[in-house]
Amino acid sequence: MSTFIIGFDLLLGAGLLWLAWQALFHPKPFAAVVHFMAFGLVMALVWVRLEALDIALAEAAIGTGVTGALLLAALGRLPNGATPRLALRPWQRPPVALALGVVLLLGLWLAWVAWQLPRPGLSAEVTAALPESGVRHPVTAVLLNLRALDTMLELAVMLGAVWLVWSLGPELRPYAPATALPGLPALTRLLHPLFLMVPAYLLWRGSHAPGGAFPAGAVLGAGGVLLLLADAVPWMQRPDRQPLLRLLLSTGLVLFLGLALGGLLLTGTFFAIPVAIAALAILVVEVAAALSIALMLMACYLYGEPGR
Repeated sequence: MSTFIIGFDLLLGAGLLWLAWQALFHPKPFAAVVHFMAFGLVMALVWVRLEALDIALAEAAIGTGVTGALLLAALGRLPNGATPRLALRPWQRPPVALALGVVLLLGLWLAWVAWQLPRPGLSAEVTAALPESGVRHPVTAVLLNLRALDTMLELAVMLGAVWLVWSLGPELRPYAPATALPGLPALTRLLHPLFLMVPAYLLWRGSHAPGGAFPAGAVLGAGGVLLLLADAVPWMQRPDRQPLLRLLLSTGLVLFLGLALGGLLLTGTFFAIPVAIAALAILVVEVAAALSIALMLMACYLYGEPGR
């Protein structure tokens, strides 16, 4: 490894630490949000350096795009002067040193656990099971076959987050409507084909290379948030469309559960997919999960429960 690459990696690591500190402790809320969004972009570069392009894409779309939009929307809805900075005495300030100590101890513990893992890992076992998984890429095989229960629970957590966000208050309009940003509808029309083609490509790529439902859903959801900003998807807030919205939100989780129960009926083992139908079953679940993930991200941005 060349000196330039080592220096670049060290610069990325130092930049992450500095941006994280600024996002947590900057005295101005808007500047803190901007630093958080910049942190997501630098973190995406770190994932690229680790050759995890699918995670990098999801980080950029969710960590910077969707989450950044949510934070800016929440900040914009605060009344003026709602976040004053109080002059606290030293003993009244948050125990930063204690928090940093806990993080350091947890980091050392995780490093020790990682050191104890078998080397070179479970790659040989995963590779041996690939012919029976229905896909040709080990990451997709692990996510949707070898540890599918964990992936299904991740969808359940996301759906639970939507219910929690909807319970916070009544329906609110997007923070930056199209009338306030006249160029936004044109930008949306320009980027909309990309937000459709890239997720489709990621779904297709997921069977044999890094990709799959989660990065595809992240990119599609980021495009959906842009549509919400441009007020281009009013059906999500119409009371008569709420049954359809709730059905689409839960489709990924329901199909995942159906796949698990189907495996139990056909093979006697929970989540055991017969080899003959594994490829088709995974494709159907991938498409449904990507659509549900995208709509979950958009539904979180709606803030309140639509149509109440």
